[in-house]
Amino acid sequence: MNRRTSDVHAFEAHATEADLDELRARLAAARLPEPETVQRAAPGPGRWDQGVPLTDLTELVDYWRTDYDWRTFETRLDRIGQFRTTIDDLGIHFLHRRSAREDATPLIMTHGWPGSIAEFIDVIDELADPADPGTPAFHVVAPSLPGFGYSDKPADTGWGIEKIAATWVQLMNRLGYPEFVAHGGDWGGVITTVLAGRFPDRVLGIHTTLAQAPPGATIDGLTATELAWTEQTRDFWVHRAAYAKQQATRPQTIGYALVDSPVGLLAWILDKFAEWTDTHDSPFETMSRDRILDDVTLYWLTRTGASAARIYYESHHSLDPDLRVDVPAAITIYPRDIEKCPRPWAQQRYRQIVRWRTPDSGGHFPSLEVPDFFVKDLQQGLAAVLAATR
Repeated sequence: MNRRTSDVHAFEAHATEADLDELRARLAAARLPEPETVQRAAPGPGRWDQGVPLTDLTELVDYWRTDYDWRTFETRLDRIGQFRTTIDDLGIHFLHRRSAREDATPLIMTHGWPGSIAEFIDVIDELADPADPGTPAFHVVAPSLPGFGYSDKPADTGWGIEKIAATWVQLMNRLGYPEFVAHGGDWGGVITTVLAGRFPDRVLGIHTTLAQAPPGATIDGLTATELAWTEQTRDFWVHRAAYAKQQATRPQTIGYALVDSPVGLLAWILDKFAEWTDTHDSPFETMSRDRILDDVTLYWLTRTGASAARIYYESHHSLDPDLRVDVPAAITIYPRDIEKCPRPWAQQRYRQIVRWRTPDSGGHFPSLEVPDFFVKDLQQGLAAVLAATR
């Protein structure tokens, strides 16, 4: 049966009480392993050397079961505005917050893994209607990646970064935005790069927290800081990226645990929030338990642990080495991110960098870790992008 593909429908998130009761029951019945064998006193570095410490996980599981309120998150999503549409026979869910400002520019924001639209709910209002009238305003669109959240799960292969970027262009056109700016980090950063490189007639410019150099770059002429970045990035991919190799090669296998066990899902995701943030001991130094649980519970209730993991199978190392971005680009590299690209390398792909920033703090999830700074940086970066288009 052919489905209509031209309509955009309002959507409301509402988990059944039965689903929430089942989650609590599974949490109460969880079987946990013995403690890690590298036990160290908190706080301090090294506690997470074998992964999520048993004490930390036990405390968070108990909070998830007894005190966490999913309904608050649902209400916030509905207040922003949720919608779905069908593109290429796949249902796409997205947040859409129109600005009250007549001079607002359309903006599409793309999350990554293990993130979700939960990364953006604390910043969308200020982006749409900034308190300062001199700050640019945006009509904000934040889609859930295929296989994530309330978007449909692809039933066939092919939904990689190139197809997602083309789908975002169709989505924005369907909303009446023939031209727009784009932002992303993690997989969202890669997709934003593809958007800008493939659709320069539609994308006015981009802001990204993930710059990716084309292959063949040399370390000649790099500063000491830039050399350190290259070593840190190499260390990450050699020693700390087993999760990516697993999801790129066997997403179905890990998917059984992620969809069947809420504790397994929590540990798999919490490990990344801990390791990839600018913190000394715990991700809760900069992020609330509720915000992390919003993200994890969204994965759980939508049963998307396996389908979200498949973005690695579809797209790992698939960015076209010859892709170049000629539209204006603003790039921000946070100090504790997992990949940090030196500017001389980035300039080989992003040919018109109009703003480059390296903040003093922040990691892989800046909209959650340093939301005030993130919003200002995004506003200023896109202001520079828009100025360069005039």
